[in-house]
Amino acid sequence: MKNKHVNEGFIPFRKYQTYYRVVGEKTTNPPLILLHGGPGSTHNYFEILDEIAEVSQRQLIMYDQLGCGNSSIPDDKRDLYKASTWLDELENLITFLGLKEVHLLGQSWGGMLAIMYLCDRDASAVKSVVLSSTLSSAELWIRELHRLIKYLPSNEQEAIRQAEEQQDFKDLLYLRANAHFMKLYASDDPKESQVEVLKRPKKSGIESYITAWGPNEYTPQGNLSDYEYTEKLSKIKIPALIMSGINDLSTPVVSKTMADALANSEWHLFAASRHMPFIEENKKYAEILTEWLKRND
Repeated sequence: MKNKHVNEGFIPFRKYQTYYRVVGEKTTNPPLILLHGGPGSTHNYFEILDEIAEVSQRQLIMYDQLGCGNSSIPDDKRDLYKASTWLDELENLITFLGLKEVHLLGQSWGGMLAIMYLCDRDASAVKSVVLSSTLSSAELWIRELHRLIKYLPSNEQEAIRQAEEQQDFKDLLYLRANAHFMKLYASDDPKESQVEVLKRPKKSGIESYITAWGPNEYTPQGNLSDYEYTEKLSKIKIPALIMSGINDLSTPVVSKTMADALANSEWHLFAASRHMPFIEENKKYAEILTEWLKRND
């Protein structure tokens, strides 16, 4: 997007600060708030969607959640890196920016955050939600990812099994197996990526990820390990768009479970994508998202 209008800043949050980035001029159309994954993955990869601001005539609002990126990265992780903190932070951002109507898009962990916000907080300002490569049940996620592990070579399966059994996630064989798994179902190593927003240096929230989720995607041991929201999805009455890849960590079973439980949902499965169809099938994803937002303004 040529000469795009970008406004960056910091929002006071408790005794910390939240970095935010707004793309586009303010219009009468509700803005889209983007919730990044992780926890701790930063907003960076969402910048590939910047052109949607101009095409759909609305602002895109992205931010780094507490614990990563340009936002504060506090040391007192046990008390801070949990769902209630990030929910409070989202509410704080909406209040600070004076937003009366919004669309929400959450990718991976960001989708979990969106679901919890819609189910547990006053989300009356939200007109629609986009659930991108996410989940409504940690238990189902664990089961599905361990099914995917069975497609790895036997020695890699064994390395992962031993790591989980011995609680040793530093062994070289395990690290290689996990890297292979993530390349198959998540994304390339950022160092190997040709996509600028992925290979750009960033302050990843390693502590926030380990504290809230765990040592890897399929062994959640943190405070989000009891995340179970499938039955609560019936509370969500607004339009919901589910988007996921055919080779996604959010498997078709995980995505269909959400689609079936949501009263007013659509699901688009991307045939050539892993965990980030908004990057791997960017043009198609952007077209579907833009049309969705216009339809649900």
